[in-house]
Amino acid sequence: MDSKENRKKYRHDSWKNKRFFDSAKHAWEGVTTIWREERNLRNHFGLGIFPILAGLLLGISKVEWMIIVLCIFLVVIMEFLNTIIETVVDMVTDYNYHPLAKKAKDIAAGAVLVTAVFTLVIASIIFIPRIVEILF
Repeated sequence: MDSKENRKKYRHDSWKNKRFFDSAKHAWEGVTTIWREERNLRNHFGLGIFPILAGLLLGISKVEWMIIVLCIFLVVIMEFLNTIIETVVDMVTDYNYHPLAKKAKDIAAGAVLVTAVFTLVIASIIFIPRIVEILF
C-alpha cells in the first residue's frame, strides 16, 4: 500500500467523532482503561481518601476543601499524562530499550512524583496546625 492509499484509508477527519456522545464514550473508555491497567492510579485514588477523611474529621474550610480536591485531581491528571507518555514511547520504540525513551518515561514519572510531593506539602500546611492544636 503506497502512502497515497494510506492517506485515503486513514484520513484525519475520519478519526474525529461526529457527535458529542461518541467523544464522551471514547473518553470514558480511556478512564476505564487506565483504571483497569494502571495500579499506580488506583493507589493514588486510595491515598486520596486519607486527606478527605482528615478534612471531614478536622473540619477544614471550603477554600481548604477546594485546595485538597484540586491537589488530589492534579496527582490523578499527572498519572494520566504519565501513562500517555509511557504508552506512546512504548509504541514508538516497539518496547525496545532506548536511552531517550527511558529519559522520557523517567521524566514523566518524575512529574507525578513532584506533584504528589507538592500535594503532601499542601496537606501538611492545612492539617498539621489542626492536629497540633488538638494534641496540645
